[in-house]
Amino acid sequence: MMLVPPKSRPEYILYVHSVNSSQGDICYNRLFNLYQEIAQIPDERLKIIIDFHYCEFLDHLGVAFLGGIVRSIKNRQGQLEFDLQTLSKRIHMNLAQNGFLHECGENLQPWQGNSVRYRCDLALDDSIYQYLEEQWLGQDWIDISPDLSEGIVSNVAEIYLNAFDHSQSEIGVFSCGQHYPKKKMLELTTIDFGVGIINNVRSLPQYTEISTEEALKWAFEPGNSTKQQELSRGNGLKLLQDFVIKNQGSLRVCTNDGQVIVSDNGVIYNSTKNPFSGTLVNIAFRCDNSN
Repeated sequence: MMLVPPKSRPEYILYVHSVNSSQGDICYNRLFNLYQEIAQIPDERLKIIIDFHYCEFLDHLGVAFLGGIVRSIKNRQGQLEFDLQTLSKRIHMNLAQNGFLHECGENLQPWQGNSVRYRCDLALDDSIYQYLEEQWLGQDWIDISPDLSEGIVSNVAEIYLNAFDHSQSEIGVFSCGQHYPKKKMLELTTIDFGVGIINNVRSLPQYTEISTEEALKWAFEPGNSTKQQELSRGNGLKLLQDFVIKNQGSLRVCTNDGQVIVSDNGVIYNSTKNPFSGTLVNIAFRCDNSN
């Protein structure tokens, strides 16, 4: 995605380029840079047209991130317009199927396909558990036992709960997923545009000078919380980590100036050059070869 400032017109143009999370850091850094650019526009000049001329592929990560940008602009009372005439038929069908266009006010009802529905949530409720159980893990795209499915849903719901409790985001949590038959992968992204995990850890008096890597390790240790007198919650990301490694999938958490990457190579904590003032979690599971 690329933001072009106005010259002879009052509006910025946000050109949505192709987004493919399999490109790794390149993809994530472009999105984070874009969000920083939009955040720096003064509210009184926040007029944006979203153009899809250069978009040939928009994966679930791009959909969730774009949804957050749209909600952020509206939350700042900015003016926003979609140039839907620039959408290719393929991208239009995908955004209609996963419910993104419906959420943006178009009279198009989503339908079941390979998409895991786009959604925005302001609080944790039963519909999120239902979403994870039925639309994400319950479509027979992945070979998983009911008990393991329940455990994974519980851990992912904890990611939502932490976002609602700690992120201080005014615009909620954004989600979208996709089953990619050719890659034999099932993926899900959740994003909040709040203060970020590392900033939360550094807000504790005893951890103001903690390093990025140590802050991430502390945050994902079972039982740790930045809220006083909060009950310990489950096993953090341990179950997800174990399943990802066994399943030859991946788990990426990007927040502030750090990221956690889990794969069959283990767990890597590191710093990043392009900070994101929020928390993004992308989960990828390898599907059973028979699906």
